[in-house]
Amino acid sequence: MRVQLAAQPIETPAHRRAPSALVQDLAVVFVLWRRDLLRFLRQPSRIVGALGQPIIFWGVIGSGMAASFKMPGSSVGYLEYFFPGVILMVVVFASIFATVSVIEDRHAGFLLPVLVAPGSRGALVLGRCLGAATVALLQAALFVLLAPWAGFSLARVDWPLLVASLSLISLSLTALGFAIAWWLDNLQAYHAIQMTLLLPLWIVSGAMFPASNRSPAFQALLRYNPIGYAVGAAREALYGGALPPALASSVPAGAGASLALLAAFTLACLGAAVAVCVRKR
Repeated sequence: MRVQLAAQPIETPAHRRAPSALVQDLAVVFVLWRRDLLRFLRQPSRIVGALGQPIIFWGVIGSGMAASFKMPGSSVGYLEYFFPGVILMVVVFASIFATVSVIEDRHAGFLLPVLVAPGSRGALVLGRCLGAATVALLQAALFVLLAPWAGFSLARVDWPLLVASLSLISLSLTALGFAIAWWLDNLQAYHAIQMTLLLPLWIVSGAMFPASNRSPAFQALLRYNPIGYAVGAAREALYGGALPPALASSVPAGAGASLALLAAFTLACLGAAVAVCVRKR
């Protein structure tokens, strides 16, 4: 005896429905951010280097320049003046080296599954940039803890201003680095462009020496330099939101204007990174 069973339609449970595009993008962002963070935390040598290199740089150059550095009408020493600049140096170099992994991951084939998986190119850009920016902020945070040795009180620091300025500049620089790395896809060319572009911008940002009233060219470079606004905001934050009068001319704008300009620069860099990622396969 044959028993014929009628075919029954299979209904997909509600919990098995495909996630929305937003959920897929958030998953991609979280996975890429978590990957960069774990890679940093699981490599003790990177943590030691993140703290050792800026300490040596700050101590050697700061000690060498201390005897010849004088701020008119102020007792600010060079080690104190140079400290906010070294914080930004940590962020700049961390952003450069963190986005190198974009080229390495493309050559190793890691990004291929990410590109074919559900999720937009914007999520890929945001995930990689957030991961690299978080690593840069962690490295900067290790150095900020040394602020008392530079003459700053951790209790007086304007932490929201400091975190906001460092977060914006690190995210913008990592987005800029992502765009360059994705466009070039060559390690040597990437390093050459980044070091030629970002290192001079850091030097003329007011990090190493203040702008002189007798140098209009330097002041113009400072005015149009996004790193200069980050240095100025970080310097103001370390003084608790109130700069000494002698240092007022060393920052291009106040804290509010600096954060607004940094936010606009960050959006522009993220937009450029997404555009490059979408257009160049």
